[in-house]
Amino acid sequence: MEPDRMSVEEIKESIRLKLENNFGCGISDATQQQLYHAIARTVRDEVMQRRTASRGMRKQAGAKKVYYLSAEFLVGRALHANMVNLVNESNYRQALKELGIDKNVIFEQEPEPGLGNGGLGRLAACFLDSLTSMNLPAMGCTIRYEYGLFRQKIVDGYQVEVPDNWLDDGNLWEVPRPDQTVEVHFGGKLEEYHEDGRLKFRHLDYSTVEAVPYDIPTVGYDTSMVNMLRTWSARSPKRIDMNEFNSGQYVRAVAEKELAEVISKVLYPNDGNYEGRELRLKQQYFFSSASVQYAVNDFVKVYGKNWSIFPDKVAIHINDTHPAVAIPELMRILMDEQELSWDDAEDICRRTFAYTNHTVLQEALEKWPEEMIKVQLPRIYMILEEMNKRLCARLWNVYPGQWERIGHMAILAYGQVHMANLCVAYSHNVNGVSAIHTDILKRQTFHDYYLMEPSKFVSITNGITIRRWLMQANPDLSSLLDESIGPAWRKDWRRLSDAAPFADDAAFRQKFEAVKRENKRALAQHVLDSQGVSIDPDSIFLCQAKRLHEYKRQLMNALGILMLYNQIVEHPDMDIPPHTFLFAAKASPGYYRAKLIIKLINAISDMVKRHPVASKRINVLFLENYSVSVAEMLMPAADVSIQISTAGKEASGTGNMKFMLNGAVTLGTMDGANCEIYDAVGADNIYIFGLSAEEVERGYTTYRAGAVYEQNPAIRRAMEQLIDGTLSPDNPRLFSELYHALLFGDNGGMADPYFVLKDLPEMMAAERKIAADYRKRELWLRKAILNTANAGFFSSDRTIAEYNDKIWHLKPLNL
Repeated sequence: MEPDRMSVEEIKESIRLKLENNFGCGISDATQQQLYHAIARTVRDEVMQRRTASRGMRKQAGAKKVYYLSAEFLVGRALHANMVNLVNESNYRQALKELGIDKNVIFEQEPEPGLGNGGLGRLAACFLDSLTSMNLPAMGCTIRYEYGLFRQKIVDGYQVEVPDNWLDDGNLWEVPRPDQTVEVHFGGKLEEYHEDGRLKFRHLDYSTVEAVPYDIPTVGYDTSMVNMLRTWSARSPKRIDMNEFNSGQYVRAVAEKELAEVISKVLYPNDGNYEGRELRLKQQYFFSSASVQYAVNDFVKVYGKNWSIFPDKVAIHINDTHPAVAIPELMRILMDEQELSWDDAEDICRRTFAYTNHTVLQEALEKWPEEMIKVQLPRIYMILEEMNKRLCARLWNVYPGQWERIGHMAILAYGQVHMANLCVAYSHNVNGVSAIHTDILKRQTFHDYYLMEPSKFVSITNGITIRRWLMQANPDLSSLLDESIGPAWRKDWRRLSDAAPFADDAAFRQKFEAVKRENKRALAQHVLDSQGVSIDPDSIFLCQAKRLHEYKRQLMNALGILMLYNQIVEHPDMDIPPHTFLFAAKASPGYYRAKLIIKLINAISDMVKRHPVASKRINVLFLENYSVSVAEMLMPAADVSIQISTAGKEASGTGNMKFMLNGAVTLGTMDGANCEIYDAVGADNIYIFGLSAEEVERGYTTYRAGAVYEQNPAIRRAMEQLIDGTLSPDNPRLFSELYHALLFGDNGGMADPYFVLKDLPEMMAAERKIAADYRKRELWLRKAILNTANAGFFSSDRTIAEYNDKIWHLKPLNL
């Protein structure tokens, strides 16, 4: 039975009533913000009606539920997405049209939720969407960050971070659940005692932070299923010290409250100092503990204390190492509160937890100082000590006498707590997020664990929700697909491939090109309105949009543009189609070099604009404050998707999939999911260049960046422009750090460790091929169409089906 949907007249009447009842106004005199609230509340009512219809079904069916723990959920705006998933967008559009309301203006009124930053958070949001659309019981768990990461401003070419006040006017989509508040304890000391023949521990003198849940409903596509994203807000149980206040110590009166509640203020506080590291640890334990406590409490309500079936009814998935502390926290609850033995608790944990690794970079595999955890989480540290003791005994049996090897695999080693080792040792499954990434985990990162338990490691390539990234972001292309192959692709990703034969249909290619041109025009208008910069919709849009990090090689892209600029200056009659290079990225506030690369990109942009000839051939633009909403405009407008990470460093990437889905052709290395995109579209419909992962590994002992510099005059000139004042006349040495890192390395380390100069010539050659092919319009359009048609494999519905088959074993609810 299909879910009920509001009619056009019902929607109009609901909007009128909500304006009258909430704001005392009508359509004609309502502000845009009031109209947004009335429309959003109408959509929310429809979502919550479906929640009511599906509520309790899991418990009645005794179905297993997955708790997906992630430090980020980059959900994006909800209004438009919910209209799409309710399969009622056409009625809402018609209702708004009849009421004289501009839907696009209304969509812009919604604040962007500050619950994530990059691919990790966006992946989690896509997964929750797919879980719900497939009727699988799930709950996402994260922190209700009051200020998100930050809002990015570009001032004089530099990134400047300002607070992201996304909750200033509240969040009308969330449902507060103060009745399910739990306590999380920090610090204090432990006292041993014996009771009923058991050694027990009493936690004393701790500080308490209350975790207050706010649930954001996630409605599935064309189903009554609604799962919740649970966001935890930190609250002090002590509101104010009246004695301090009455004595005039006003700041001290609320100091304890402020210190407790800072936990849920900001996503990824700067960890460049001890205090920042400590805050990050508190954040991770805060939401992990609260989520595990809720999962246990919910299990007991439904099944009582039948702990033997806990892993059959509860799955807890750790998305990267941020929630790894959930493992010893479940051990603590089972042993200290439920009085299970160590062996029983450990068995339950091993069968409950699964772990997704998202990086092979050693610096990103989280480690915490043992002393910090010992001070802040004394009972957790004690449990980790015992876990490590038992793990090392097991490792000794496998690798006798190999202490260095065991130390590399240990949870506690060299004064550090190794969270990735904790996850691998105590999870029943570990997965990588692309074929090449999983292979590297097996061969290198966790090789010794793989030799012990090869069946534990599985590969599941990431995916994206087609609903947001095609139906919502690119409605004109969606309509063209409906017209050509029917609407079945909207629910079955396999049917997108039905569009492949239309790559050879001239009429379809013409319509596809018109859709792309309109999307480029819309992005150009947005850029003009938001940044006051003009870009040419008839130029080729080459887009690199991702978190800024050296291994993602925005620097290589920038140097390539500088070399192209030099060629144009030297050869003013150079015949190339106009190029628009679009960058979008945020750099971590404490990552100085990444922020310097942003300044370099903007310096190159300014130099290009000043040149009378080059400015007519190339344009360089850094899009300010990259977000889901910006991505929803950028992806459909892109001609070329730049995915140029150093081979072997990018676990998967999902931006590459979003660009591909919208008909952009990939320029990339054989890294992450680019490898599977290559397999899906074929060598003729992707531009691959650069070293392989194996060549990169060998290059760590053989590569000499200085040799490339000496042998390639174009590279040498571009490098010299970093330090000769060309890009920064007032401060010629501004970019000298980048110059030295590429040619001499940092602190005696390897020069150019991400092989920027090595891969740069091949990237330039690939870009020349792209420019030539782009002018062959029928050839180019065929490539673009085949990218869209073959993107179905990268649906998060396929990804979630694999997770469920290989790891969770959930049963869909019959609604």
